[in-house]
Amino acid sequence: MAKAPAGFKTRLEPQDEFPHDPGDAKNYNESMYFNVFDPAKKTGGWFRIGNRPNEHYAEMSVCLYLPDGRVAFMFGRPSIASNTAMDAGGLKVEVIEPFKRLKVTYSGKALLLERPHEMADPKKAFRENPTVPCTVDFDYDGVSPMYGGETVKADGSPIEIDPEKSFAKAHYEQHCAAKGVFTVGDERFEISGFGLRDKSWGPRHWQAIEWYRWCPMNFGRDFGMMLSVIGDGKGGARQGGMVFRDGIYDLISECRIDSDWDENGYQTALRAQVKTEAGKAYEITGKVLSLIPLRNRRTAPDGTELQTRITEGMTEYRCGELVGYGLSEYLDQIVDGQPNGKVAGY
Repeated sequence: MAKAPAGFKTRLEPQDEFPHDPGDAKNYNESMYFNVFDPAKKTGGWFRIGNRPNEHYAEMSVCLYLPDGRVAFMFGRPSIASNTAMDAGGLKVEVIEPFKRLKVTYSGKALLLERPHEMADPKKAFRENPTVPCTVDFDYDGVSPMYGGETVKADGSPIEIDPEKSFAKAHYEQHCAAKGVFTVGDERFEISGFGLRDKSWGPRHWQAIEWYRWCPMNFGRDFGMMLSVIGDGKGGARQGGMVFRDGIYDLISECRIDSDWDENGYQTALRAQVKTEAGKAYEITGKVLSLIPLRNRRTAPDGTELQTRITEGMTEYRCGELVGYGLSEYLDQIVDGQPNGKVAGY
């Protein structure tokens, strides 16, 4: 489990797999996320449902990477009346056994994109590309310990946070194996692979983080990583994550990521140098196979228009002789037309 700062501890209980009391913060968000990539078929996807019960809607995303480079994608903000289930807009997460077995299903529509970069302009993308029936049915099995939880005071009492500056008050992750089937129109894909899931809860604004690089990857059932580099708002970066190997998590103490970019400022490749608390060192390269750009916009209390871009790249990773698959998720605030993490050198 991730280390907590001095004077605090990390708490994680089986009941945290289920929805929490949202409290009074208007921007409370309870989110569950799953990805999976089949190493043989180079096919996969990710799914997220985020309940915002005090705003009476959920955020629902389904993203499927097809083997020929097409992407099937759907996003919605379905209405919800409470925070009692992760089930909205056709996407549903069921906890079969906490920390061990979960099920993800979807039944609805998906936008089928031959040119996924067109999602940079969502209205145009939805107008000019076909929407087709889509279903997902995946079973997830945890293969690693849990990483993270809720940071609380040493006596177990919660810490005070400013909802306007919060991204989440609690967060955990786990490497998984997953198998199942998804359909896009009349095409059917059977998947057996590996991925990572996470959960977070608490007040959230997507603009609360200046930029981040989040790279979950798997090289098989017993070897995976999650690399995390987050802009600290002061010109530097917080480096972290973990390496899953030999049944345990070895926490990352140093992580440097260098990226290559295309003409749109989207990542095309990356190189990472990692050191762990156990004294291990790893060099990882990543090649983006397929990428879809997403965005979130919000007007700040002072009237400023804030724009966040999140690029989601299915990525082929190499570590020594091993080849694995996962995601490179790059979040940037767009300032003067530029992703500010790229400006910072990441």
